[in-house]
Amino acid sequence: MAEKEALHSGHRQRMRQRFLSTGFDTFAEHEILEVLLYYAIPRIDTNEIAHRLLQHFGSLPAVFDADPQELVKVKGVSENTAVLLKMIPSLARVYLSGGQEKHPRLDTPDKLGAYLADQFIGRTNEVVLLLCMDVSLRLIRCETISEGTVSSSHVDIKKIAERVIRLNAPCAVLAHNHPRGLAVPSNDDVLLTREVKRLLSSLDVKLLDHIVVADGLWCSIVEKYPNL
Repeated sequence: MAEKEALHSGHRQRMRQRFLSTGFDTFAEHEILEVLLYYAIPRIDTNEIAHRLLQHFGSLPAVFDADPQELVKVKGVSENTAVLLKMIPSLARVYLSGGQEKHPRLDTPDKLGAYLADQFIGRTNEVVLLLCMDVSLRLIRCETISEGTVSSSHVDIKKIAERVIRLNAPCAVLAHNHPRGLAVPSNDDVLLTREVKRLLSSLDVKLLDHIVVADGLWCSIVEKYPNL
C-alpha cells in the first residue's frame, strides 16, 4: 500500500511540474482533468475518474458545464469534486473580466460581441445583461437584470428603465445567452427588444441593440430585424 501511494505521489508531482513548465497547452483533455481532480481527491488515482467524466459528458467543456447533480452520478465524483469543476468556467469569466478595461468603448459590433462573449463564459442558465453606455459608446456599467433557467428568464422592463435612469445613460444595449441553444433570436427575444426599445425611447434613451450569445458566438437582433 505504501509503495502504491509513493508511486501515485511521484506521478502527481511530475504532472504538477509539467504543468508549471508548460501550462496545460501540452496536456490531453483527460490529463487536464486528472490534475484538477488532485485538489479534490487526494489519495485516489484520478486518471480513471477523468476518463469516466469525459466518456460520460463527451468533452472537457461539457464536463465544466454539467450540472453538479449530473457530475456526482459519475463514479468517484463527490460533491466537493463537482463544486471544484463548476468553479473553473466561473473563474475563467472573472479572470477575463479582470483583464478587460473597466469602461471600454464598444463602438463596433465586433468589440461589443467579443466583450459580451466573455461575460457569458461558464453560464449554464439564461442571464440577461444591461449595458449602460455614454454618447461615445463607452461602457458606464454592465449589470445583471435577471437570471433564469437553462431555457428562459423573466425580464422586468421597469427594472431596465430604473437602471438606465439611475446611471443617467443616454444609450443602452441588452444582451442574453442561450446556454443550450444557438445564437439565434426567438420570437420572444424580438418582442422583448421592441418593448424595451419603445420604453427607453419614451425616456429619451436609445436602445442600440439586443445581442444573443451562444457558445462564444453572437447575433445582433437590430441587424437581423432593422425595422424594429
